Formats: sequence, C-alpha cells, structure tokens
Amino acid sequence: MKIIAVCGMGIGTSVLLKINAEKVLKMLGVEATVEAADMSTARKASFDAQIILTTPELVESLRGVNAEIIAIDHFFDLEELNAKLSKALL
Repeated sequence: MKIIAVCGMGIGTSVLLKINAEKVLKMLGVEATVEAADMSTARKASFDAQIILTTPELVESLRGVNAEIIAIDHFFDLEELNAKLSKALL
C-alpha cells in the first residue's frame, strides 16, 4: 500500500503527517509506504497511491486523483489519524 502525505510545499505539514501516519499504521499492524510530497509531486505520484493525507484546505485542489483523499484536521492527533485511516482501510 502507498500513502502520500501532502502539503503545499512538501516540507512541513506533509512530513508531520508522514511521521504520524507511520506511527498509526504500525499500531494497526498495516504495512505501507508513506511519502511526503508537495501538490505537484502528489498529483504525479498518485497514480499508484491508495490514500492521500492532506489538510482540509487542499482537498479540493487534489480532486480527480486516483487515490482516496483524507483530510486531517489535527496533524498531531493520532486518534484522528487512527480513526480515519482505519475507516479507509476497511
């Protein structure tokens, strides 16, 4: 499974989402590759990704990609990430 964490520049929020998503996936026992990316990289790399994690503000800009887009409101809230990733993985 491939997950892309996306923010505008690919160096701030996306890295936080990547690290926390990896923690949650480990807790869930799910093996996945998680990448941090900016918007343009994410659009190009999304052809083989199953999930994109991003901020609510960027969801509309990512419409049309093949992956499921999940908006994360609180990047440090592992419970939110757990709930949303668990739902997407079912």
